[in-house]
Amino acid sequence: MSDFPVLAEPREGVPPLVTSPEALRHTCEALRNGHGPVAIDTERAHGFRYSPRAYLIQLRREGSGTHLVDPIALGETDGLKPLAEALAGTQWILHAATQDMPCLAMDGLRPGDLFDTELAGRLLNLPRVGLGAMIEHYCGVTLLKEHSASDWSQRPLPHDWLVYAALDVELLNEVRVKVIADLHEAGKAEWARQEFVHLVEVGAGLPSEAPGIDPSRWRKTSHIGDIDSRAGLQLVQDLWLARENLAHDLDVAPGRLLRDEVLVAAAKHCHRTVDVDAETILSIRGFHRGQAKKYRQTWIDAINHARGVPPKKYPPPREHSSAIPHPRSWKHHHPDEAARWEALRPAVNEAAADHDLPPENLCTPTWLRHFAWQPPHDLSVAGVDAFLTDVGARPWQRGILAGLLSQVMAEL
Repeated sequence: MSDFPVLAEPREGVPPLVTSPEALRHTCEALRNGHGPVAIDTERAHGFRYSPRAYLIQLRREGSGTHLVDPIALGETDGLKPLAEALAGTQWILHAATQDMPCLAMDGLRPGDLFDTELAGRLLNLPRVGLGAMIEHYCGVTLLKEHSASDWSQRPLPHDWLVYAALDVELLNEVRVKVIADLHEAGKAEWARQEFVHLVEVGAGLPSEAPGIDPSRWRKTSHIGDIDSRAGLQLVQDLWLARENLAHDLDVAPGRLLRDEVLVAAAKHCHRTVDVDAETILSIRGFHRGQAKKYRQTWIDAINHARGVPPKKYPPPREHSSAIPHPRSWKHHHPDEAARWEALRPAVNEAAADHDLPPENLCTPTWLRHFAWQPPHDLSVAGVDAFLTDVGARPWQRGILAGLLSQVMAEL
């Protein structure tokens, strides 16, 4: 339990929920009349809805106050266009921007300038960079997070949820001001600027619609490694796709229809072929509990489809991938690559410690893995710098890494 006092209410009270075009016009006018950056947060319904969209958008600007905007009530077509226009030319303050930017982009909201308090905390190597932890560190108060995993798609939204939502942006600007001072003191202000420019570029490329169904994701089913037959994999694939399409159409989180462990339990009835009948599969408890029992015919159709697939067309035990294997497998099968990895990784970790950084913020693990697996032909500092540029490293990272990686390779 935190020793800090709890921040229980917004200083100006809880603002009314913006649910009409007229109310949105008033919000936009207030935001334009404010000054300084705009603190922004969103609430989604992960675990409840299929859609990753925002079900509430919170904004706060000095001289304007806090605003709680309901994007659902304002409609799908150009509903938030006035808000996008009001925010044009402002700096956004986000905490963990990569979590909020995709759903904001779906509502036509993309930053032209931003400050990410969480990323700044990482660059400062703070021990905890969650919003609550940083507010405690910089403001000396505690935020209660009891509604962070709630179903924000429900309406009406309870009053205590709106209190929680308003408090999420209450102190973001105060945190930003103090973080900026720490970044300057640590000599990392320019690093942060480059990171934020990169995030704006990422945001510009985000789609305005929710991503479609990726049929290859069935391989991510929890505990799929427990399935020991290709026939079982076929059944999981068909049931997963049926569940995914149904979840998409109903806008319900897939796990609320049928849990992954039910799919895996069904697969364990299969051996050399999918020769088990639908009734046997549907006798598994998960198929006749909760929402799953309402869609019995959907599961029957998926099972029958799997039964009709010829065994030679069953999925392979492991998906063929051109991706680089995990370094833990290199030692026995790729000794040269393993030797490079074993030399490069400690050097990067040491450099990160010297600069008081988490290693992953200095060098994304994927970059280092690519470099160890297939280094550039030109291992001079300029050649390594070109490699880092191609993978998206920012100038401050290249300035630390290019010479270091070149030197390590020269010593191998």
